[in-house]
Amino acid sequence: MKYPAGLVNKSVNVPLLLLVSLLLGSCSGQDDSQEAGATGSETLSGVVSLDGSSTVYPISEAVAEEFLTVAPRVRVTVGVSGTGGGFKKFLAQETDINDASRPIKSSEMLEAQASGIDYLEIPVAYDGLSVVISSNNDFVDYLTVEELQLIWQPGSTVDSWDDIRPQWPSEPLRLYGPGTDSGTFDYFTETINGESGASRPDYTASEDDNVLVQGISGDEYALGFFGFAYYAENMDKLKVVPIDGGNGPVIPTETTINNGTYSPLSRPIFIYLNAASMARPEVKAFVNFYIENAGVLASEVGYIALPDDLYQEAKDKVSAL
Repeated sequence: MKYPAGLVNKSVNVPLLLLVSLLLGSCSGQDDSQEAGATGSETLSGVVSLDGSSTVYPISEAVAEEFLTVAPRVRVTVGVSGTGGGFKKFLAQETDINDASRPIKSSEMLEAQASGIDYLEIPVAYDGLSVVISSNNDFVDYLTVEELQLIWQPGSTVDSWDDIRPQWPSEPLRLYGPGTDSGTFDYFTETINGESGASRPDYTASEDDNVLVQGISGDEYALGFFGFAYYAENMDKLKVVPIDGGNGPVIPTETTINNGTYSPLSRPIFIYLNAASMARPEVKAFVNFYIENAGVLASEVGYIALPDDLYQEAKDKVSAL
C-alpha cells in the first residue's frame, strides 16, 4: 500500500506504523466491499415473469424462492397455465420465461418467427412421467404400454378394470390427467397413443396436479398420470404403477429415469428464454442463478439433475447471447 506523503518518517516506531497500516487497510477493505456490493445482485430490482408447465413449476418456484435471498428487490412471478398456455403468453411477450414439459412445437416456432421473437431452449432436469393409483388399490401390479394405450386411446371402450384384465374387479375405472394445454398431456399421448393430443376425452382433467393427486388418492378405483415430483411428494397416499415397456415392469426412480430404463416415459423438461428479456440485468441474473442451481433444486423437489456438462452447455448458450 502507498502511504500519503509525509505520513511515514524515521521517528515513527514500528507498532504505530502497523496500527496506521491496519486502520487504512480496514478502510480500504470497506470501500472495496461496498464497491463490489454496488454491482451485486442485492442492488437489482424489477420483475421476472414465468408461466407454463405445472411439471416444471416446482423447480421454478424453488429457484425463485432461493433467488430472493440474493436479490431481494427482484420480484419473480411463477404461474401455472400448462405448457401450451404458457407458450401462448410467452409468444405474446407477456412473460420472460416459459416452463415447458415438452419441446416447442413447430407451429409455436413459426409463430415466434412471425413475431420476431428469438428464444433459447434450456433443459433443466429429467422427469419420469408417473402412472399412479390410490394407496388403497391392492390389485394392480403393473401395466404394459399396450394396456395404457387400450385405456387412453381415442374411442376406448375400457370402462371398468376387468376390461383391462379379466381377473381385476368389475368396478368403474375413473381416469385423471392433465388438461390439453399441458406438455405432460402432449408427451403422454404422443408416447402412448402415437400422436400428440390423441386421447379419450372422458376423464377428469386439471392443469393443477394437486387436484389430480386429491382425486386419485381418494378413489380406490382411480388411475391417472403426472410428473414424478408430485408422486414423490405424495407417496403416503399414492402408489406408482410399474410400467412394462417391453423389458419387464419398471418403476420411476432417480436411477431408472436417469439411465433410461424407465421407458418410454422418461423425458427432459425445459425453460424457454426470450432473448430480448435477457437484456434486462434482473432477468439475466435470474437465468444464470437458475442454471447454476437447477440440478440441486431439481433433486430437492423430486426430479433428476442433468449431467454437469449439460448445465455448462446451457451457461455457454446464455453467455453467447
